[in-house]
Amino acid sequence: MRLALTCGGVFFVVGALLLWSAYFLVRNSLEPRDGLGRPEYITMSNGVYAPNTSEYYVAVKRVDQVRRIYQRDTLSTLLTVGGLGLVVTSAGAVWFGWWAGDWALRPIRQVTETARRVAQSHNLTERIAYTGPRDEVAELADVFDVMLARLARAFDGQRRFVANASHELRTPLTINRTLVDVAVRRHDATEDVRQLGESLLLVNTRHERLIDGLLALAEGEQAVLDRRPFDLTDVVEHVLDQASAEAKEHRVILHRLLDAAPTAGDPVLLERLVQNLVENAIRHNQAGGEVWVTTRQRTDVAELVVANTGLQVPPYEIETIFEPFRRLHGDRLRSERGSGLGLSIVRAIADAHGGTVTARPREEGGLTMTVELPATS
Repeated sequence: MRLALTCGGVFFVVGALLLWSAYFLVRNSLEPRDGLGRPEYITMSNGVYAPNTSEYYVAVKRVDQVRRIYQRDTLSTLLTVGGLGLVVTSAGAVWFGWWAGDWALRPIRQVTETARRVAQSHNLTERIAYTGPRDEVAELADVFDVMLARLARAFDGQRRFVANASHELRTPLTINRTLVDVAVRRHDATEDVRQLGESLLLVNTRHERLIDGLLALAEGEQAVLDRRPFDLTDVVEHVLDQASAEAKEHRVILHRLLDAAPTAGDPVLLERLVQNLVENAIRHNQAGGEVWVTTRQRTDVAELVVANTGLQVPPYEIETIFEPFRRLHGDRLRSERGSGLGLSIVRAIADAHGGTVTARPREEGGLTMTVELPATS
């Protein structure tokens, strides 16, 4: 648009200057020259008249009147036709500028669309693969492709490291749990040995939960390519049925308000998302507290809302709960209640499905977590 308006503006200004120059040139050309306004004699059909006769002055006056009318009509026609032509050609210049700008920026638009798709889908395997002339745009596209390749290698390396480390650490933890469990169950084990074994089993369980969280986080950060349609409500009902025993243990009341919420994605990952939200709402609650779980479809969004009672949460600390290993101040998120990865996993899974997750503190205490995922018809 700026290029089109610039082309039209420049053409209009130059055309106006040319029209103004032509106007004064024609006007000066139509002015009488020296000697033409008072000729030595005038020849008419009824004779020849000298300057001293009355007929001479009448003829001169008539000629001057005709000349002025001709000059006025000529200049008026020049301005009318020239101005109309200037407007039409300026509009053509605007159209040409628009077309030229669109043609020149088409490769840039290709780069922008590819970058937008990569940002939205988290698919770092896509490339621009520009095939146009080897100019500045081609150089920009090549630099962008190289940057995407390096980012893809870096992210893949990080994910492989987390996944491999998690898998490798599971084996010794499993062995430790088995050995400690066997030692505790021996008939000749003393009370001190049993207490020590229970403490070690508790620590081992926390480490297993941490490793599972790291693995889920690594998997959740990957883009979900195989999207299967399903109803989010079915997943939520399954998770709530499993969490009912833990809710009773913590003396927390679960409330369900589940409407149809069709979406598409990986049901296993989304089950982990719902499970983390429900477990957080139960574990970081208070005795006799409540948890409200709601699902619904709103326009083109499948929405999941998990709200719970609990301690007051400062609004300025809301964003920190989504960072790995970050906990709020105080005893709301004590280390023995989790690995500090639950909400990080929730955000990673939501981002991988093209959705969002937001947290909002409740005035009565606790949090309201809202997950929005793309809905399907």
